Amino acid sequence: MIDKNYAPKEIEQKWYAFWLENKLFASKPDPNKEAYTIVIPPPNVTGVLHMGHMLNNTIQDVLIRKARMEGKEACWVPGTDHASIATEAKVVAMLKEKGIEKKDISREEFLKYAFEWKDKYGGIILDQLKKLGASCDWDRTRFTMEPTLYEAVIDTFVRLYNKGLIYRGVRMVNWDPQGKTALSDEEVIYKDVQAKLYHIQYPLVDGSGHVTIATTRPETIMADAAICVNPTDERYLSLHGKKVFIPLINREISIIPDEYVSTDFGTGCLKVTPAHDLNDYELGIKHKLPVIDIIDDNGALNKKAVLFVGVDRFEARKRIVKQLTEEGYLIQTEEYKSTIGTSERTGAVIEPKLSLQWFLKMEEMAKPALENVMNDNIQLHPAKFKNTYRSWMENVHDWCISRQLWWGQQIPAFYLQDGTLIVAKDKKEALRIARDKYQLFALVEDDLTQDPDVLDTWFSSWLWPISVFDGIENPDNEEINYYYPTNDLVTGPDILFFWVARMIMAGYEWRGELPFRNVYLTGIVRDKQGRKMSKSLGNSPDPLELIEKFGADGVRSGLLFSAPAGNDLLFDDKLCEQGRNFSNKIWNAFRLLKGLDVQEGQSLPEHVLATAWFESKLSQTILDVQDHFQKFRISDALLSIYNLVWDDYCAKYLEIIKPPYQSPIASETLAAALGLFDQLMRLLHPYMPFITEEIWQNMEERKEGISICKAEFPTAKTIQAPIIAQFDAMFEVVTKIREIRNTKQISPKLALSLCIKSEHPQAYASLEAILIKLANLDSVTYIQESLAEAQTFVVKSDQFFVPLANDEDPAVLKEESEKELVYLEGFKKSVEAKLANEKFVQHAKADLVERERQKLSDAENKIKSLKELLARLS
Repeated sequence: MIDKNYAPKEIEQKWYAFWLENKLFASKPDPNKEAYTIVIPPPNVTGVLHMGHMLNNTIQDVLIRKARMEGKEACWVPGTDHASIATEAKVVAMLKEKGIEKKDISREEFLKYAFEWKDKYGGIILDQLKKLGASCDWDRTRFTMEPTLYEAVIDTFVRLYNKGLIYRGVRMVNWDPQGKTALSDEEVIYKDVQAKLYHIQYPLVDGSGHVTIATTRPETIMADAAICVNPTDERYLSLHGKKVFIPLINREISIIPDEYVSTDFGTGCLKVTPAHDLNDYELGIKHKLPVIDIIDDNGALNKKAVLFVGVDRFEARKRIVKQLTEEGYLIQTEEYKSTIGTSERTGAVIEPKLSLQWFLKMEEMAKPALENVMNDNIQLHPAKFKNTYRSWMENVHDWCISRQLWWGQQIPAFYLQDGTLIVAKDKKEALRIARDKYQLFALVEDDLTQDPDVLDTWFSSWLWPISVFDGIENPDNEEINYYYPTNDLVTGPDILFFWVARMIMAGYEWRGELPFRNVYLTGIVRDKQGRKMSKSLGNSPDPLELIEKFGADGVRSGLLFSAPAGNDLLFDDKLCEQGRNFSNKIWNAFRLLKGLDVQEGQSLPEHVLATAWFESKLSQTILDVQDHFQKFRISDALLSIYNLVWDDYCAKYLEIIKPPYQSPIASETLAAALGLFDQLMRLLHPYMPFITEEIWQNMEERKEGISICKAEFPTAKTIQAPIIAQFDAMFEVVTKIREIRNTKQISPKLALSLCIKSEHPQAYASLEAILIKLANLDSVTYIQESLAEAQTFVVKSDQFFVPLANDEDPAVLKEESEKELVYLEGFKKSVEAKLANEKFVQHAKADLVERERQKLSDAENKIKSLKELLARLS
């Protein structure tokens, strides 16, 4: 007995446990099968499931489940990223709660705490993904800081250093004062803010007056190295080479000319602060200016600032503005729209800072990564992101790969006591190099000091498609040779350069080939108002609560009802409600079939015909679905299946074959209906795995351990286009009769008569029984002449008449027919105009052009029939 209501919670727990117990997601190399591989974008160990994860992982699961059903060796590798900055911040906060400061413990002690934190919280998000139904091979779960993957990162650093691609140098970097680490350009989020532009007077040393500069950062004037003006600016021609005093500290600096300065911004005078602005730094190098770094790693002013030592930079700004005002140097303040860089991880305002860091040269590595996306060896879906990708890759900068943290892969660089640098896999190897290269035979390991910095998190995750199969340490192993390159990557466009481009670079650097063939870029999940979901706005629902309320299948399908690649999804609970309603519709359809009394016997002719029609509709949809998948239109594929199940199977096919109340159904008809329902469940399984498994298992006795997960994905059979066209016309007739009932407020229980005027009456003869049932008719007759006093409508070139006892008078009928004629003639002109457009006919898809031609033919037939009717009424 099938339960009256679908209970997702119990069913989801039951079948997920069943899938795991029977290792239905497990994968191993099989030379007799085609491999299909997805590697999960590893979520941070600090993370919990959010709506973006839900969308991203649902799409991955749809792809992997479909491939599994198609007989491929489907392997979805899960894992997590150690997330250096975010995790270290969490651990530091945890230690503070225990009364422990990071500076008071050793690196080894800190890492012990960090691993304890990771073991406790790091797997939360992966467990949450199981609630969603993610069919990962969980035995393959990897972590970017596990020993093998750690070693892969170290070996990569050593190899690239030995190739001359990694170097150490002092460069201007993005400094995060809260995380106390350098960041790459891609880890900086730029925000528009309302700032202030301060106009400050710098007195000329010779006492002849002053120059006025405009700056948004008065707290850095103590680090000024020069005043710069445009050499063509007539206002300052006489000042070239003169000196000014820096206000408050009276240090002398020169006025220098350079074309870099814009004459129409601010006052035309630029304060040059090489230590605290990237452009100023470049000017400083060009003019050989001193570099005075007055801001420490915490974002506070240091001793070189002379004033406000130890004060935070923003508080120092307030104080220096006050003092400049009091001493008469600040002459004007104006509102100014500015852009500031913030840390992606901590949100702190970035401080441009000169720092000794490690860098990776990117120019040569970027070339194959750019070429193979531009030539579509690697395809981005949607392709519109190719322009963004090209822009980044053609303007690539060296990658700052060092971070001033303890949580991460420690840079494998070792220093002798005299500062000599040796890059090696470990201390033992560094010692061997020191002895061989420098003949330092008395040297011992304790004489070597390892660089304290760790590598950027992305420096481990860029190896992910290779390292998860141990392809760095063992580049010729069975798994990497079988599963690599992977097939499809699903991720967000926000990390297209961060991660995707770098994985492509690593693929060509390490294996000389692409890491994946397709990149599906999801949109951002936004709320109904179009705002990005965030904790601070409080507009992001808890995904687990959504699953609890609507069921995992309801949430999965709800998310994908309107989530085309690359386009943002405006999320509304109603989407999940629609998904839940779909689950209930499917469940009720199955209950109906299983609840029918069965009588041995053959199907009625109209049921045989209806089955043939639905088989063709099913095959047509399967072809559409496969086409959508090839083009990565995952949402469109779901909508095709949804319409097939809801409209064609439930609303039409079941209504045709359903026996009268308390009457039995023929065994042959039921078998056909269940066979078709089986195909629908397979087609739908990648999207809604739980309910489809539950129904599929209840259709018939299954062998132990067998699952729809491994059932064959449906394939298209012969499509009988004439039957589809015949049924389409019939359903349009039924719709028109129902419209007459609604308009005339006729009870659906009252049987009506239908008269058909057609040159091909045999087209309706085989459908009479279905027409009578669906439209509740007492008779269908065929006539040669039109009926003047009847409700009439046209389908294709055929006329239909529904005589009513209290029909409206001919004048009203004539008026309505004239209105419809005017509409149809206008519609006909619009279609003719479209078909007369050569560009449309040449560039539109053939089936779209054919549909327009069919619309024109239908309109012409209806116009002809209406004109005949109006002639009689006149």
